[in-house]
Amino acid sequence: MSKIKLNHICKIEGHANLELEIEGNTIKKCHLEAAEGARFFEGIIIGKKYDEITEIVSRICGICSVGHTVTSLKTIETAFGINVTRQTEVLRELLTMGERIRSHATHLYFLCLPDYTGHSSAIEMASKYKKEITRALNLIKTGNKLVEIIGGREMHPFTSVVGGFTRSISGEEKNKLLTMLKQASLDAAKTYELFSKIVYPSFERYRENISLKQFDGFPLLEGTIISDKGVSLQPDKYQEFLKESFNIYSTSKFALREGKEFMVGALPRVNNNFKLLSGNCERLIKKSRIRFPSKNPFHNLIAQSLELVHWIEHAIDLLSRTEFFNEVPVEFKPKKCKGIAATEVPRGILYHHYEFDNKGFVTKSNIITPTVQNLKTMEKDIKEFVPSLLHKKKEEIILDIEKLIRAYDPCFSCSTHFLNVNWKRS
Repeated sequence: MSKIKLNHICKIEGHANLELEIEGNTIKKCHLEAAEGARFFEGIIIGKKYDEITEIVSRICGICSVGHTVTSLKTIETAFGINVTRQTEVLRELLTMGERIRSHATHLYFLCLPDYTGHSSAIEMASKYKKEITRALNLIKTGNKLVEIIGGREMHPFTSVVGGFTRSISGEEKNKLLTMLKQASLDAAKTYELFSKIVYPSFERYRENISLKQFDGFPLLEGTIISDKGVSLQPDKYQEFLKESFNIYSTSKFALREGKEFMVGALPRVNNNFKLLSGNCERLIKKSRIRFPSKNPFHNLIAQSLELVHWIEHAIDLLSRTEFFNEVPVEFKPKKCKGIAATEVPRGILYHHYEFDNKGFVTKSNIITPTVQNLKTMEKDIKEFVPSLLHKKKEEIILDIEKLIRAYDPCFSCSTHFLNVNWKRS
């Protein structure tokens, strides 16, 4: 019996361990363990008033603080029956696009690209890949500036509140963002060209692809929950669709559908909605050798690079055709009610579910993050991927496993409410 134990998997968000037991060419045990302490955010907001909880839940994650902020606000507004203005919707979309740009650029260039250039980190590869690092920094800077101008600061935005925004953006700010985004659009196209040419491990396995389906475009903040098996239902029915459980070996929850694993994130979004990508994305795909739908989880990186192209193009379009003005948030009265919202954040679908008493205090809450939904499919992928690696040296096997885990862009800080491998082999 052989054991692999990866303690503190590196270049991921948060901390995780992996324990494998191998007998011959068979994986007898595969446990992907979140190594984060339990964080109790769902319990922390119980008893808090509706206008307190958004700033609390945004702290679940720094890199996805916009996602938790906007999803929380949409959940509260759904509960109280608040209909926000179109300008509020546009500003939240732009805020979310800013986060998508910086998150994908960080993951692609700083966490994943070193795996394929033979370096341990982006710092180590910087001297040889100066253009790529400069491109990455420009994309991250652009995403950060979009979030900062609209949200008030780069992390944990505070201008977006229940019912609207406390401020709009000026003409000068709008023009500054357009200038940055137009340069970023060139960097995004080069990012797709780079990541579509990488030779990824030849590993394919069918896993159910779950994403949102938005009636008027590529999914972001609205839509029904769909899968490539023909499922389609509204977000408020998510508990009929997903079942959450715990493992004794991990502080993270995990989610299954009909007892089976599934995938959320950029790859399922593109697999399910690739015909809704922008014209530039379509042209780039035609020029490359990659085709969608794809069953290769490593192609999540290519899907993320496509989303960079799409959302930067869409942000330019939204900014160009919108005249912004100051407006006050929509007024409302708290009531006893329930609200559920689902949005697409960088790593997949995020669910928030709150229940309130008649004074607007939280009586019940549930939050399901993308990594919670991807944990079981990551385990299954590792279990099926590793037998093809057993002819390699242990160090090479560990690197390939880390590549696979990193391809999912997991956030274990979010999933606990990188890689220590414990290896046993016979």
